[in-house]
Parts: sequence; C-alpha cells; structure tokens
Amino acid sequence: MYTESMMEYFERFGLLINDQVVRTPVALASMAGIVDADYALARAAHIGVAFLGGYSIDDATIAASRTIAMAGRPEFLPEDPLGAIGTEIGKMKNSKLITGVNIRAASPESLVAAADLIGDGVVYEIDAHCRQDPMINAGSGEFLIRDPTRLIGIIHALKEKEVTVSVKVRAGVAPDDVDLAKKIWKAGADILHIDLMDFGHARLKQIRNAVPLVLIANNSINTFDRMKEMFSHGADLVSLARKSDERTLAGLDAAISRYADETGWYNSPKQLCRGGDIRALTFCCMPVKSCPLIPTLDRLGLTRDEYITLKEQAVRGTVLEGGSQTCFGSLVWCCKSSSPCMFRDMTLSQTGISSKAYMQTKRQLSERIIQHLFLRERTV
Repeated sequence: MYTESMMEYFERFGLLINDQVVRTPVALASMAGIVDADYALARAAHIGVAFLGGYSIDDATIAASRTIAMAGRPEFLPEDPLGAIGTEIGKMKNSKLITGVNIRAASPESLVAAADLIGDGVVYEIDAHCRQDPMINAGSGEFLIRDPTRLIGIIHALKEKEVTVSVKVRAGVAPDDVDLAKKIWKAGADILHIDLMDFGHARLKQIRNAVPLVLIANNSINTFDRMKEMFSHGADLVSLARKSDERTLAGLDAAISRYADETGWYNSPKQLCRGGDIRALTFCCMPVKSCPLIPTLDRLGLTRDEYITLKEQAVRGTVLEGGSQTCFGSLVWCCKSSSPCMFRDMTLSQTGISSKAYMQTKRQLSERIIQHLFLRERTV
C-alpha cells in the first residue's frame, strides 16, 4: 500500500519502477568500489533510484576485477559476492529508494543464480557499459554490446525469473545504437540506462523514438538546464555518478520538483515542429498543412485518418475532448502550454481547467499514443 507521500510523488512524476513509486527522477549511477548502500543512503533525500555496484559475480569477471584493482581502480571484491550484495540490499530495505544492482557477469547462469538468491525486490542492471579491457576480455561490459546475441540471451534468462531488468550501455559502441535499443526492448528489458558520451540529446531522441522503455540518461548531467534538455528529448530519469555530491543532487531534485508542480509534466517534449520526439504527437494539430507531422506519420506507418481517430478516441470523456472555440474544435489538437495561444487559454479559463491539469492530461494522451504505436510494432 502506498503512503500519502508516495502518492504525492506519483502525482508529481507518474513514475513506477519495479512496481514502486519513484520519488524523484534523479538516480544514482553505479561506480565500482564506491557506490554501496552507505553511499546511496547518504544521498537518499535527493534521489529516487540507486544502482549499487558494479559487482562482479562469476569467476571470469571476479578475476577481471582483481586485475583492474591491481591497476589502481577501486573495485568491490568480497569473498562471497552474492552474499555481499544481499547484505547491501538489506541495508536499503527501509529507505524509500528504488534499489538496483549493477552486475558484471559473463554468462546468463550467473545472473539467474543471483536472481534466485536475491529475489524480485531489486532491479537487475546488466553491465554492458564497462570498457576496461580485463572486463571486456572476460565477456562482460562492452563485450555484450559487441555481441548482442549474448546480451539478449542474458535478458531472456533474467526475465524468465520475472524480475525487472535494466541494461546499462555506452552510446557509440554499437554500430547502431537505435538497433541495439530495439533488440534490448524486444528481448524483454524494462529499462535502458544510457551513457550518452558526446552524443547528447540528439542520440537520446533517436532512441526515444525507437523504444517505449524507461530511459535513464547519464553523463555530465549536473545542472538543471542540462537535466531539462534530457527530459525534453525523451529521458524519464537522469543519473549521476562522479558529480553525485549532495549539493548537486539536492539542487536537481528541488528544481525538477518545482518545475513539475508548476507545469504538470516534468519531462514534456518539445513540440514536433521544434525538434521534439514522438511523444510530442500529443501537441500536434490536424494534419492539414505541410509540417513535420506529415513525414513523422509516414515514418510511423500511420495514416492521417488513423492519427485523427487515435487521438479523438483517446480523449473521450477527458477535458481534452471539448474546446469548440479552438482552432480545430477540440483541445486534443492544441499545442503545449508554453506556446502562446489565445483560443486555448480562453477555453481553459472558461472551463476552469488549469494549465497544469491541461498538461497532465496531454501527458496521459501521449502515453496512450505511444502505447498504441509500440503495440503495433511489437505485433508486426
């Protein structure tokens, strides 16, 4: 049962991970040898998700960790890795944080053994991110991006245990990041945690347009402007590692909470005509003029009539159904609240609908559109 405070967080951000409410879309990324329960709990007031680790759990990756440690990098090297992970998870039990564990393993069997022992109370994050040569040579880390068949096999094996699965990747390693994201999604993963490197929001938008996964954007996201940029191009959460000091985390948490309370949709996309991702279809008008909507519908394999029907059916019984004084006779065709529009604002005022409630309902419409689009793709 959710507490009153948890419901407040859900109303603010609408985020669920592993069937738990996420209190803020700020996550702590794993750093081997550094991010354990004590590290996470010291920052618990300003984060919603903590990925502990990374932990090496089989012979090959443990040997790689020892080699990395000898070269001077911190590593977790307990004698009983799964027992140590269990102890750390136990420390997190009474916090409000969603706990994830970043695991380095060379075989599906190792991760299945972890899931059997630890259970479904945590998010299992497959480390396909580590670029240290010993870990790659062990068949873990970036090796899994270079051999996606093995990565898919690991995802399948974990999902058979009915646990929540995240995959941590580094952009620019795979020949095609979008293709990799689709494979990860279709294999059954729930979350894609992306170190964007120097590719930034452009790569994030491409991935957002390709998969309905929960997306966590990572790499140098330590200011509100940078965070907002990621959210407006498709991120559901952002994560911090090296810059995860309490002052930075507190600032990000407070800023995004204020923004969510003011606007109603903390990660609303830019409008399609201004470079937004496909979630922005919620803001698009009737397809009657030459604009980015038309080629977007063509790429999605959606006819104009299908698009119109989809949106009109999705808002029946909601505040977006009305609006006879708007340009196209319904708020369903109206733009983002930040775009000036006399007719939209007049309609909202006359019907007693706040700008915040309008955006919250636009978010719900966006979710229905996305659900429809990706259900179609999964079944073709």
